[in-house]
Amino acid sequence: MTHATTFAIPYADALARLSPGADPVMRPEALSREQLLEAYHPDHGADARVPLRVGANRGEPCHPALARIIEGNALIGDVDLVAVDPIATDVLVIGGGGAGTAATLAARAAGAEVILAAKLRIGDSNTVMAEGGIQAAIGEDDSLRRHFDDTMKGGHGAGFPQLVAQLVSDAPDVIRWLIGLGVNFDLADGPAPGARLMRKRAGGTTAARILSHRDFTGLEMMRVLREAVELDRGVTVLNRSPVVELLSDERGRCAGAVLYDLEHRAFRVVRAGAVVLATGGAGRLHLTGFATSNHYGATADGLALAYRMGARLRDVDSFQYHPTGIAWPPHLAGGLISEAVRSLGAKLVNGLGERFIDELAPRDVVTAAILRECAEGRGVSRDGGLGVFLDTPALLAEKPDLLTTQLISLAHLAHRAGVDPAREPLMIYPTLHYQNGGVAIDRDGTSSVPGLYCAGEVTGGIHGRNRLMGNALLDIFVFGRRAGTAAADHAGGVLPGRFGLEHVQRWQRELSHAGMIDGPRSPILYPAYGHFDLRGHMAGANQG
Repeated sequence: MTHATTFAIPYADALARLSPGADPVMRPEALSREQLLEAYHPDHGADARVPLRVGANRGEPCHPALARIIEGNALIGDVDLVAVDPIATDVLVIGGGGAGTAATLAARAAGAEVILAAKLRIGDSNTVMAEGGIQAAIGEDDSLRRHFDDTMKGGHGAGFPQLVAQLVSDAPDVIRWLIGLGVNFDLADGPAPGARLMRKRAGGTTAARILSHRDFTGLEMMRVLREAVELDRGVTVLNRSPVVELLSDERGRCAGAVLYDLEHRAFRVVRAGAVVLATGGAGRLHLTGFATSNHYGATADGLALAYRMGARLRDVDSFQYHPTGIAWPPHLAGGLISEAVRSLGAKLVNGLGERFIDELAPRDVVTAAILRECAEGRGVSRDGGLGVFLDTPALLAEKPDLLTTQLISLAHLAHRAGVDPAREPLMIYPTLHYQNGGVAIDRDGTSSVPGLYCAGEVTGGIHGRNRLMGNALLDIFVFGRRAGTAAADHAGGVLPGRFGLEHVQRWQRELSHAGMIDGPRSPILYPAYGHFDLRGHMAGANQG
């Protein structure tokens, strides 16, 4: 992003102030957490939101860049579907990450035939990039109530209590389900090795309830889920098939979707008794100029399509900027350093050698504190990059085996950066990480559009206005499974009658009345720097 400060402390000077073996002093805090967020968190900036002008949430706030996407016009019209023979299924799952694969397996368990469509390949998603772990209140010193209270408090009381209650209540069963599928979790040391799961504490929580597999927990989970889906003969996987529009029937229900087959450069129409939308978030929009930890396909496609069909959204002006994105070297900017590093004891230090925030405060508070240090000239500059230090040398001096036992991904990232984290701190800066809001759902992932279910980061209401570490992996499995089961029950083997793009025509009339008919088209499918043009790509099929 564009940094507001005109001054920062040169890297060499800042490094000289970071005394080996010293315990940096915590600077007294003058602001309350609310004042810190109001002054420095990107959600609170003067240009952080605009009112939506059309759709079910007209008049409600949305990030300006996201508003341009979700209020966009459709990519296709009826003429594009005239010569396309539809295929049919009970349940169409759109999205090949953790939520989509969980929904697929749940729908299969309920007896449905499933088509899973992935924009890239099954498994290419934010799930594989989730490093820290998954929350579940399974310890003797913990409870569902504490997990509920921590989640509500972390989200500033904006979470929907019924969704949060479902999240925490399903958590122990989700862990059993994952273990049953073959997911490996780290085990605690003790008198009976292997008897207990290792638990770590996350920022903003009151108990140690993070369960993990090293620091690549999501990758381990996705490995198992992908195998389970690909081995199921009742699932048809369509890779490299981004969704370009949903289908509606004469009663306004969701009746399937139009996919674009990248291999054959042609549309594919899928009729379905129910649709599960699990398309992930919006990190690749690079809101407010931030780098992102998100995967290449995170371009808010699901939000645009669901909103055009009439689904209500919530909290689409709220995003999570993870405190510890890597800030140097520039070609790795935005890459994620897991919160597990701070959970294990690493400190944040500014260019003056000071600690300035409780490292295990909620993520939005830590992020705001880092942005303040940089804005007020106490950040560290190096080759045009700006940030603060994550003091890994002090942590590894105390626990030298961490890089080989628990922080495998950190070791790999540091190697790519050319940094020895045992001798040199990593420079970090907040990175756009998560979309807090999204499609409004109930406990079964039901949206306000009949036949349309949603799960994962495309949804809103679970995390309020700030998500805690480990609750995203939990969210995708809790609501992915529930949405898959509900979609299978709804589909019932009965396909809708007449179907098409009537909702698009209604949407275009609304855009016309608002004077917005000539605005951008959406979904955008890939980031702007991918230079993907749907019509141009299709035209390539007819060349030579």
